[in-house]
Amino acid sequence: MNTTASTTDPSGAGTMQGVALMAIAMLLLPCMDAIAKYMATFADMSPGQVTFYRFFFQVVCTIPLIFTAAGSAMLRPKRPWLNLLRGAIHGAASLLFFAAVKYMPLADVFAIYFVEPFILTAMSAAFLGDRVGWRRWLAIVVGFGGALIVIQPSFVLFGWTALLPVACAFLYSIYLFMNRAIGEADSPLTMQTIAGFGGTIFMGAALFLGNSAGIADFEPSLPGSLFGLVLLVILGALSGYAHMLVVRAFRMAPLSLLAPFQYFEIISATVLGYAIFGDFPTPSKWLGIAIIVASGLFIIWREHRSRRLRADIAFD
Repeated sequence: MNTTASTTDPSGAGTMQGVALMAIAMLLLPCMDAIAKYMATFADMSPGQVTFYRFFFQVVCTIPLIFTAAGSAMLRPKRPWLNLLRGAIHGAASLLFFAAVKYMPLADVFAIYFVEPFILTAMSAAFLGDRVGWRRWLAIVVGFGGALIVIQPSFVLFGWTALLPVACAFLYSIYLFMNRAIGEADSPLTMQTIAGFGGTIFMGAALFLGNSAGIADFEPSLPGSLFGLVLLVILGALSGYAHMLVVRAFRMAPLSLLAPFQYFEIISATVLGYAIFGDFPTPSKWLGIAIIVASGLFIIWREHRSRRLRADIAFD
């Protein structure tokens, strides 16, 4: 099955809109991760509890939109179990990521996490038939190299904790793959709301089991202040609305084209890590960021050029 955007969007305008939505979402999502790290570092809240609130408040923030936009019928998805499973997988990925950012700088976690575009691109080529040329593969490799320059992972420094972002990357690749594989049976708003239920249920069970086993990272707690509660609500709102942009983007453009734009997350992560947690970016970090941005811009230019050439041939 060929799911490239040219199937439904000969002009390529929809593809470029999908790329823009993906880039915006990738710049917003690290704000969510910075809040999670703040709550774990300064509010002494366990990663498991932060992850539960992340999905709980996602549901709280998206349900009002459902009732105001289209009514309660949107709460009855055509593919409920797949969307619930999608939410549970996302919940597990978020838990691993939030646990990692509790112990490691944001930029370090993202640098290790960026094995994910390789996994996603391979999945899209193997299962969805997306065409991936050698130039795009090269741009992905260059972007990944830039991510490694930002922070070089060190097992000596972080130990087995450094594997958490790798496991997160694998689960998140499956989540993103499901965004495209599920298709357009349900709206992005419905998908995110039902996924929020799936993530909340999964994390509720994980909190109960983890706390029963005496694992500190699953200790349940309530927000200790109004400020903490507001941050958790913002966390849920960002997660719900930014991922709606991701779902929409993956309906407008191929997985293989959008995957490298996840490198844009490193920009926000580096800025937030410096502004909030004092992780001062070194010259090597700025070099890595420049390489990441350049690789993403090259992919946009290459896609636009290829579509113009195809349009010119069709016109002739």
